[in-house]
Amino acid sequence: MSKYKLSWKDLTWNDFKIYLFALFRAFIPKKKIKNLIDLEEFIQTKSAWVTQVTLYGYLKTRMGTRYVLHFENDEFMSSVNLAKWNIYAVALQDLTFFTFSFLKTGFNYSEFEKAKEIFLNILDDEISNKMPSTVIEDAKKKFNERFQNINWENYYNDLPFNPSALALYKWAPIAEDLKTLDRKIVLNSVILKWDIVKKEFKERINF
Repeated sequence: MSKYKLSWKDLTWNDFKIYLFALFRAFIPKKKIKNLIDLEEFIQTKSAWVTQVTLYGYLKTRMGTRYVLHFENDEFMSSVNLAKWNIYAVALQDLTFFTFSFLKTGFNYSEFEKAKEIFLNILDDEISNKMPSTVIEDAKKKFNERFQNINWENYYNDLPFNPSALALYKWAPIAEDLKTLDRKIVLNSVILKWDIVKKEFKERINF
């Protein structure tokens, strides 16, 4: 996630880099995911990508020409930053559970405590990026709750990314009446981005 204070200039450049990098990477061979270190990097980077692309994309689409003006507003920027971290926290949970569930089914992997270890490692890493402590603590609590009740054999195939899609709908700093109109589009936009990640994971995994 970005280490710097957000501004209109930064956001547009970051968005451009995200799309450009994704386009460029489509033409180069992708490194296989062979161990837990590779898996942790995949979970962290792809969760950040989905969060940024869907949140900033939604804001641009809904605000139109007013987009630039809103990013001069400190209160709005604070809301965007809070939304980013909260969505990202759920995205990390979803992708962690998805990948380990897939490993269980496809590779008979059963060291599920490693899922918790990876998740906590990523949160610790994000402290230096100024992820709010309140968001971190809430993320740990919700991860543990989900961890206790997850069906590892079926999670990957049972709407695994619905929570992060709903998180974007909940946290995006858009008027509630407008979000209600956008609900289906917003949820679908997140799921479509996760479909890209799922496809890449299945192509790269080689445990």
